[in-house]
Amino acid sequence: MNAKPLHQQVAIVTGGSRGIGAAIAKQLGSMGARVIVIGRDRSALNKIEKELTGAGYLAEACSYDVTSCSQVSSLAGYVGKEYGRLDILVNNAGVGSFGSPLHEMKADDWDRVMNTTLRGVYYTIHAFAPMMIERKYGHIINISSIASKNAVPNAAAYVASKWGLNGLSVSVAEELRNYGIRVSILCPGSTDTELRRAASGDPGKMLQPDDVAHVVGMLVTQSHQSFASEIILRPTLKP
Repeated sequence: MNAKPLHQQVAIVTGGSRGIGAAIAKQLGSMGARVIVIGRDRSALNKIEKELTGAGYLAEACSYDVTSCSQVSSLAGYVGKEYGRLDILVNNAGVGSFGSPLHEMKADDWDRVMNTTLRGVYYTIHAFAPMMIERKYGHIINISSIASKNAVPNAAAYVASKWGLNGLSVSVAEELRNYGIRVSILCPGSTDTELRRAASGDPGKMLQPDDVAHVVGMLVTQSHQSFASEIILRPTLKP
């Protein structure tokens, strides 16, 4: 018997070429899943694919833009044709916009945040949920943020996108649970990534991407009769 709990399962990780997404891809790969890493930076995608396959994991990195409905539809067509299934969808792609109050924010910056963090999740769930419904099985994990629980000045678009992601997630969870599909929200606190390094705080006290990935591994190996709808993950010490 294969000892890896995700043996023969297929997983997609959006925004998976670096940071939290890359750590999640490695975690799922180590658990036996075939991992498809999605992103837009071809050089970063090549790097993570080399790391994953070099470690002996089944993985490929594909350049798709989750803000494009047609590209996400093309991705779903590829996965359906090539693998005939999707077991795990991790919506990790997101961008931030920090430093300016809302009344000074450019409309293009607002759209950039919302299109990636919120619209992109709509596109992926719209494209892949039917595949999961057909098999009556699947995990959808949406990476939110502890900012979805707190007031953060000069980050209104980012906070709004994460609050919206939480609302979308709990509604979709109710729509899909009777098909055996579990939708979970994961809200990490301060995590040592490129996004966070632009802000203040002690990186040594922050969560590491591997901490977030560990929780994703827990979520996708729950017993079938239960699911954790929301997890808030905090660093032990305040950064």
